[in-house]
Amino acid sequence: MMQKWLRWCGVAMCWLCLAVPAAAQTRQLPQTQLKSGLAFAGADVRALQADEFGNPAQLWLARGAQRWAEPQGAAGQSCQSCHGDAQQSMRGVATRYPSIDIKSGQLLNLEDRIRQCRSQQQKGPELLRESDDLLALSLHVSRASHGMPLRVDITGPAQSHWQQGQRIFLERQGQLNLSCAQCHDQHYGRRLYTDALSQGQPNSYPVYRLEWQGVGSLERRLRSCFVGVRAEPLAWGALASRQLSLYLMWRGEGLPLEVPAVRK
Repeated sequence: MMQKWLRWCGVAMCWLCLAVPAAAQTRQLPQTQLKSGLAFAGADVRALQADEFGNPAQLWLARGAQRWAEPQGAAGQSCQSCHGDAQQSMRGVATRYPSIDIKSGQLLNLEDRIRQCRSQQQKGPELLRESDDLLALSLHVSRASHGMPLRVDITGPAQSHWQQGQRIFLERQGQLNLSCAQCHDQHYGRRLYTDALSQGQPNSYPVYRLEWQGVGSLERRLRSCFVGVRAEPLAWGALASRQLSLYLMWRGEGLPLEVPAVRK
């Protein structure tokens, strides 16, 4: 009798272990209800993004194409030397970041990967975070995935990072005591001053924001959000920023990447 009971407990625990990850990955926003930030933008912003010549992010795209083809560092190699035409070889790449770097085991975003290639492969000078050259290269690479759905891997070693990202998203922050979820899951579409709250989707980065008068990364936007709720912003390069980005990319899974994008 005792042996049967122990076997039953073992089976029950196995089912419980299998059920926990599924429950933990319940989507607060069903994929059928996902909307790009462009859906919450004004007509002027939508028109600017659609204007192939007037879109200001085109300046960074052109710069990125130049930097892609230029030899750098002691290796005397350009990005193109290894990867060829970015619009072919980089297709789908931007939809998969952040991801786990196989060699180091670290969670990297796309900008991290580009910086890594510059220093380790090209043996060139470090690309500074949020520099125009880094953002231009990131935008150039991302452009190759325009229209493709977001699809990050949250299995294996990425799972614990995804869980941490979810925790940060749901946790109240700062003096305003607000979580990301309260604004972007529960109250999207409502007015905050003159603007409608979006769902906080990450499918437009790097993005040109009118308030920045330039292109910025998702990392920069996350830091701005923390400041907005009067919380200590995440440090540049912080693991927590990559974990939150991973969760956001999973949360927006299926949305098409739209670059070059414009937001207010």
